[in-house]
Amino acid sequence: MTDLDEIAARLGPSVERDAPLASLTTYGVGGPAGLLARIPDAEALHDLASALRTTGVVVPALVVGLGSNLLVTDAGFPGLVVVLGDGFAQVAVEGTKVLAGGRAKLPVVARQSAAAGLTGFEWASGVPGSIGGAVRMNAGVHEADMAAVLTRVHLTDLWSGEDVVMERDELGLGYRSSTFPSSSVVVAAELDLQPGDPAAARAAIKEKTNWRRENQPGGRNAGSVFTNPPGGSAGRLIDEAGLKGLRIGTAEVSSKHANFIQVDEGGRAADVWALMDAVRRRVHQASGVTLEPENVFVGLDPLPDLGDDDEARP
Repeated sequence: MTDLDEIAARLGPSVERDAPLASLTTYGVGGPAGLLARIPDAEALHDLASALRTTGVVVPALVVGLGSNLLVTDAGFPGLVVVLGDGFAQVAVEGTKVLAGGRAKLPVVARQSAAAGLTGFEWASGVPGSIGGAVRMNAGVHEADMAAVLTRVHLTDLWSGEDVVMERDELGLGYRSSTFPSSSVVVAAELDLQPGDPAAARAAIKEKTNWRRENQPGGRNAGSVFTNPPGGSAGRLIDEAGLKGLRIGTAEVSSKHANFIQVDEGGRAADVWALMDAVRRRVHQASGVTLEPENVFVGLDPLPDLGDDDEARP
């Protein structure tokens, strides 16, 4: 009996074997999960952790909120995938404080905060992710990020069931990164916003939403592919390298925004990875800048180190 068999036997019908992951990511690609557990609320999360603890085994684990920043290999994920349910999507406002569940959608939190007369989170209305994912990668836009509004995070360890509250400064938040344990599930995050005019906040959200519709593509994508280099724009560098419309297999650089990759229905993660690699190499050759991926790879090799490419300009 394998470790997954032991876990499956202990959890029974609450987990699925070989469940497809493509539908759980916005790229729409990825093979099956060894085990998939759909967790509706915090009580069920503790039940899962308790059951896992009794097996005495630890397998690779992946927590999925909205899957808006994941590129999962076509071979699938051989461990346990945990999908957070609507019990983690609640949003509560008290004064200038906002408590948002780990699965709460960033645009929803932005709109509810604005309706309550709070400002400082309007930028998130154009980011198609969850609070949990946003905390883990310190999501943001040019002018703001999660670190600017986050005060503390409520976490549950997947293997021990231990609940922990971590202050913002303990999370190691950097540019599109954090350092808190991968086994920690973001149950909720506390935000500290500023009082303001609800009408002005709603107008700012409408403006950002309209800009996104006009300047970013729809369809199967995972938002920005590469982080912006210091003082620069990844999208501009890709565009200047003439790479809009570049296609490999089922993946194509968006003609609307160069830092987006769109994927055909029934696409392949291998094509997305190969296109990222090609774009990165071509930008490096054209500008000497090495772009770093913002998307999170699951089961895929990191993009190669370009080193001092002989063809790259100094």
